[in-house]
Amino acid sequence: MNNNGTTRKAIQIGCEVAIVQKNHQRSGELTEGIVKRILTNTASHPHGIKVMLETGEVGRVKSILN
Repeated sequence: MNNNGTTRKAIQIGCEVAIVQKNHQRSGELTEGIVKRILTNTASHPHGIKVMLETGEVGRVKSILN
């Protein structure tokens, strides 16, 4: 299983991930947190599955930490 966040089945609610938020896409700044909701409906996305963290931040998963 890959852990780069491009497949929906690799991400579960409650898992720890690093995301890049829309306003940080140019800098590539990552935000770490716990997945609250999975927002992407398709099975995979080339830029990462979009999720909402428990803090309310939204972004695309770049890596799965646990």
